[in-house]
Amino acid sequence: MTDLNDATLDELRPALIGEIAANAAFDGWTPAAIDAAAAALGVDAGIAKLAYPGGATDMIDAWFASVDAAMSAALPPERLEIMKIRARIAGLVEARLEHLAPQREALRRALAVLAMPQNLGVAARLGWRSADLMWRLAGDTATDYNHYTKRTILGGVYAATITVFVNDESEEHADTRAFLSRRIDGILKFEKMKAGVLARSTYRPSLSRFIGRLRYPAV
Repeated sequence: MTDLNDATLDELRPALIGEIAANAAFDGWTPAAIDAAAAALGVDAGIAKLAYPGGATDMIDAWFASVDAAMSAALPPERLEIMKIRARIAGLVEARLEHLAPQREALRRALAVLAMPQNLGVAARLGWRSADLMWRLAGDTATDYNHYTKRTILGGVYAATITVFVNDESEEHADTRAFLSRRIDGILKFEKMKAGVLARSTYRPSLSRFIGRLRYPAV
C-alpha cells in the first residue's frame, strides 16, 4: 500500500475517494466516511478532512471526477474512433453505470445531497462537467450554440437515466439500458431535425442581411 502520509491535499483527494464512497453507502457523505477511509488507508483523519473543505459536496465532486476518469479509461480514443456517434454516447454513459453499479447506495445518498436547494448549483456544475466530457470524448468540436444545446440535452438524459438506475432491479440493469437507448435515439433525432432547420434557414430571406447589404453594398 502506498504511504499517503506525505501526500499533498491534491493527491489525497483522489486517493481517498474510493474508500470514502464505499463507506458513504453506510455513513452517508459525512465526516464519518472520511474517518473510515483514512483509517483504512493509514492517513491522519484530521488531514484527510482538509482534502474536502466543503464537506459532502466536495467529496461527491471528487467521486464524480473519479467516475469521469474511469469512464475515460474504459473507452480510450482508439476504441471510440471506430464507433458511430450513437454507440460512442451510449458506450460512455454505460461505462459510467458499470463503474457505479457496485455503489448504488452511495450514489443514491449523493443524489439526495445534491437535491438540497443549497446544492443545486453544484449539481448543475457537476452534471455539465460530465456531459461536456462525454461529448468531447465522442469527438464533438462545436463551439457555437450547438456546444451548449448538446451538453444541456445529454446532461438531462444522463440525470434521468441515473434516476432510473438507482432503483433498477432488473437483470443487468436491462430497464436502465432500454431507457437510455430510447433517450439517446431522441437526442440524435433532435440533432438531425435541428440540422435540417438550420440548413433551410440559410436560404430564407433575412431582413437583417438585406439591410446590411443596403448599408454596405458589395464592391
